[in-house]
Amino acid sequence: MDYVQVSPNINIGILALQGAFAEHQAALQKLSCQKTLAIVLVRTAEDLSACDALIIPGGESTTIALLAKLSGLLEPLRTFLQTKPVWGTCAGAILLAQAVENTKKGGQELLGGISVTVARNGWGSQVESFEAPLLVDGLRDPKISFTGVFIRAPVLLALHPSTRNAPIEIVARLPPNLMPKTQKMTPCDEADSDPQSIVAVRQGRHMLTTFHPELTKDSRFHEYFVRTCVLPTLP
Repeated sequence: MDYVQVSPNINIGILALQGAFAEHQAALQKLSCQKTLAIVLVRTAEDLSACDALIIPGGESTTIALLAKLSGLLEPLRTFLQTKPVWGTCAGAILLAQAVENTKKGGQELLGGISVTVARNGWGSQVESFEAPLLVDGLRDPKISFTGVFIRAPVLLALHPSTRNAPIEIVARLPPNLMPKTQKMTPCDEADSDPQSIVAVRQGRHMLTTFHPELTKDSRFHEYFVRTCVLPTLP
């Protein structure tokens, strides 16, 4: 079990409108805490108001956005982002982006929060889903690779750093030799400058991963989110 020390009554919300929210709940429950780590399945603005942080799961980004709008959650979510930590995985990463390409007809509602442009289904269709070992310096036991599960995953097209916003920190990259064949190969000496190889970033209190950490038995990314994004914002 992953160990993280928290203050009493830390409420981590998981947006539970569609997608892999149950898997995120199971991953958070693996964290061993000295104090109370409460998990809130968020379906209403009232649920959201009880949270110190939020996870937006993988699923279908347009469906999640539509259900959030119908539930009266879109604007409360945008307000929440102004002061509280949010982590988006796969579809959740799309919702946290500043801009998105390859949207469905009619466009895509976004929450914003992280200064990047992404492309929906950037690695290809469902049959082109894949797994890849990721070495992530910030994780506990960083020499042990983390299995990235990429299912119709978005691709980062650009970072938009600005002096008005917190710096963008690259948390994880996909090694060039593991890039799917659907993507244009980047020479090794240029790989570090290719945004498409970036699969996890942090900006201030927010984080996105284009893959699904919740679909593994490894909860180190959940521990990382709590340790680096949530705890520093608490009194």
